[in-house]
Amino acid sequence: MGATVCTAVRNHPELELVAAVDPAAAGREVEGIEIASTLQALADADVEVLVDFTTVEAARVTLDWAALHGVHAVVGTTGFTPEDRERLSALFTRSRCLIAANFAIGAVLLMRFAELASPWFDTAEVIELHHDAKIDAPSGTAMATVDKMAAASSDWAPDPTRTQTLPGARGAAGPAGIRIHSVRMRGMLAHEEVILGAAGQTLTLRHDSYDRESFMPGVTLACTRVGSLSDPLTMGIDSLLGV
Repeated sequence: MGATVCTAVRNHPELELVAAVDPAAAGREVEGIEIASTLQALADADVEVLVDFTTVEAARVTLDWAALHGVHAVVGTTGFTPEDRERLSALFTRSRCLIAANFAIGAVLLMRFAELASPWFDTAEVIELHHDAKIDAPSGTAMATVDKMAAASSDWAPDPTRTQTLPGARGAAGPAGIRIHSVRMRGMLAHEEVILGAAGQTLTLRHDSYDRESFMPGVTLACTRVGSLSDPLTMGIDSLLGV
């Protein structure tokens, strides 16, 4: 993902790629930039906005650094706790931080459509499908989707299942009891399907990312707009899209 972000930034007319950090790839080049091993390279390059697609453990360190140095942050890492978000809101006094579970425009719209539909249906299930190198489940996008759906309606029917021949067959129970199913499979990248049901009808919403380039318009949009955000911490790119 890092190399794809670097290419997107390099090709964007309003952005300039000035540094890249990856301890595992230090010394290599990406888009004509030598990859550094430490965050000091960001300070040396007078970075204004950093993009983080790592792990939540690494991102906590990077975001503390960004807040301390007044650098804006665009973050695609998931797994932050409510305590993390509260702390980041307090830390980013000189700059702004935006964290998104998904930067694909279609995925953001899917989440919004699922939220709008939720009050009109009384059952729903979410299936998220990812490549076989993804180590966490459910995905941050699936969790964000279900959070929005649960907040949009409190009138969800209970799961009728009383016996599972195979434990876990019904997936995991998310907020409001909405079931989430995770698929990990070779040949896939990032996909999500939301199925909503009411008497006599179902509504299926699906988004598919076939290439990491699908996330880049959202990433570059966030990079150009993060500095103008009013709140220290913004979750998602919804407000940037006006949805």
